[in-house]
Amino acid sequence: MRSRQNQSVSSSEIVSLDAVALSRAIKTKQVSCVEVMTAYLDHIERLNPRVNAIVSLQPRADLLEQASTRDAQLARGEHLGWMHGFPHAVKDLEPTKGIRTTMGSPLFKDFVPREDSIMVERIRRAGAIIIGKTNVPEFGLGSQTYNSVFGTTFNAYDQSKTCGGSSGGAAVALALKMVPVADGSDNGGSLRNPAAWNNVFGFRTSFGRVPSLFNEVFMPPISVNGPMACTVPDLAMLLSVIAGYDPRAPLSIRQDPAEFAGPLVREFKGTRIGWVGDFGGRIPFDPGVLELCASTLKVFESLGCIVESAIPDYPIEPVWNSWCKIRAWQIAVKYRVAYADHAKRAQMKPELQWEIEHGLKTGVFDIAGANMVRTAWYQAVRAFFEKYDFMIAPAGQVFPFDAAIHWPKEVGGVAMDTYHRWMQVMIPISMSGCPALSVPAGFDANGLPMGIQIVGPNHAEMACMQLAHAYDQATNWVAKRPPPILSS
Repeated sequence: MRSRQNQSVSSSEIVSLDAVALSRAIKTKQVSCVEVMTAYLDHIERLNPRVNAIVSLQPRADLLEQASTRDAQLARGEHLGWMHGFPHAVKDLEPTKGIRTTMGSPLFKDFVPREDSIMVERIRRAGAIIIGKTNVPEFGLGSQTYNSVFGTTFNAYDQSKTCGGSSGGAAVALALKMVPVADGSDNGGSLRNPAAWNNVFGFRTSFGRVPSLFNEVFMPPISVNGPMACTVPDLAMLLSVIAGYDPRAPLSIRQDPAEFAGPLVREFKGTRIGWVGDFGGRIPFDPGVLELCASTLKVFESLGCIVESAIPDYPIEPVWNSWCKIRAWQIAVKYRVAYADHAKRAQMKPELQWEIEHGLKTGVFDIAGANMVRTAWYQAVRAFFEKYDFMIAPAGQVFPFDAAIHWPKEVGGVAMDTYHRWMQVMIPISMSGCPALSVPAGFDANGLPMGIQIVGPNHAEMACMQLAHAYDQATNWVAKRPPPILSS
């Protein structure tokens, strides 16, 4: 970047910087935090009305005042961390002190938390300025980002299509350079699917890698938090900020998160990869999706990897059924009181009511049996990783569809029996507890993005990022195919 003493840096140059370069430019005072905030807010003002990715945007004057405070801190030699001066929008499922957290529900449209979540605490501590939230489906349910509070978020590459979800607003804001990095969460694909559909990186982390507060802290949840970014180095740096042990989350991992800021370059000659594809014909795909995802395998072979078709030795359908039971039970536990209130129930979308109703019918032995399947599946995946270093899977079963459609009723000629069955390829990975990094796979004939999942053994986040980085260096999809709206 050019020195400020020689020539000022334009707003377009600021928002086009990757996050690692932006952090360096702020720390070395090549750009001021006020300049950065102004550039991003101007960019958001131009683009956000067309996609509706960022919601609850805070007043410009307040944000510029916070940016000025960050500049004053730098002038005193106080550098808070890697995100010092970053404008950051938090996923609207995550509590943010003093900023509305609606969860996309009319029941919470005016809810303002008194405290930050653990992840938001860490993002603020690293120097970020919270500018607002990113849009989500109601309570994060479904991989299609729309709700009655803020409306629909549209795909970064085609504003007539869905952006995916539930971290849909985050993925679109990131792809359109409205934020340097983004955070998200993932139960059934909510970090991986929107990343795939907006040509960015989304990382579902291992249980406990990014601590979260749940009603019951001793049972590993299905949902986890993780980072999203336009480059793997950016992704790794954000993970180094949000990961790490917290005593409020007793199952959180004690590994030093600073390790994720380490080198990403490594040798992959002889690395064994198992390609699961459609899990032996058990999962349907729309035409072209599986073929595009499989075309990426030659990239891994060019890196020296040995790629074979392989699946864990365990049937997929019991894993799906167990996930459905655990998910519905957890949702029912959380929202059953509101559901019992007829006025509040009327404000819930049908998919939420469906989950609660199924959860209320689920007995203790049903949950015990589902958790036994979950355990058996983990052991099968662990055995898979005794032979293979990584698993590669598609990050979707369909290409982005019409944003007016709530969910696909048919995939590959097969009728979908639930509102989330069309995301089934994500569920075995979620149930394994293993880290899964969604990386761009390319585009279909209509210019719509798709991705693949790089899955590693339990706690192998660094290895996943290293392979993803090597893959990205070979493909460069994010830089090679930016969203057309950026140049319109």
